[in-house]
Amino acid sequence: MIQRPEARLLGAGVFLTLLILGFFPGDSLGRESTIFQQFTQHISRQIHKDKQAFSKANGCVSWFYKAKKTPPPAVQGISWNTAPSSQPEVDCLRNYPGGMDDARDDFAKTQTLLSVSLTFYEFALVADRNDDAIYSPAELQDLFRSLTLSYSDGDPTTKQVTALTERFDSWYRSRNMDALMQGMSDLYERGYRVTPSDRVELDRVMG
Repeated sequence: MIQRPEARLLGAGVFLTLLILGFFPGDSLGRESTIFQQFTQHISRQIHKDKQAFSKANGCVSWFYKAKKTPPPAVQGISWNTAPSSQPEVDCLRNYPGGMDDARDDFAKTQTLLSVSLTFYEFALVADRNDDAIYSPAELQDLFRSLTLSYSDGDPTTKQVTALTERFDSWYRSRNMDALMQGMSDLYERGYRVTPSDRVELDRVMG
């Protein structure tokens, strides 16, 4: 069978296209996925640390109350059952030499920090508007704007990831919930919402 010249040219064109895609497999897609993954993982690691710190403080507040045979106050906001310490008396007295007051102060601090990290994680999920674990260029631009960060599509992935994680670290250290909620409000004004998928993921990280 004789192959027509047009068919040969078409075949060569398809082969060249596939070859290019092979060298650059979803370069833009991979870049946007990397930004989402690294940003959310950075926050997730802090949530894990905050949960451990909150668990320690919560457990010792309960232990001090039981030692005094006084009913503990109701926990406002975040709470869950914590694994009992193998040596609560030793651990709590060592970690909180000031007794109940120290434990309650740490409880309030760790609860606030956990609230910030969890809310920031929710914010990062909401910014992924269609729940595909990728920040599209439009989503990324909205995300940067809502965090009062300058955005340029031409910036390297590492620079954009660094800008996002540094903003989280800064607002986390200062417990700047007001700025974070303003950023969330900005996303909501642009039509972003907490989706059922977001809620499932939030339940997972809080578990």
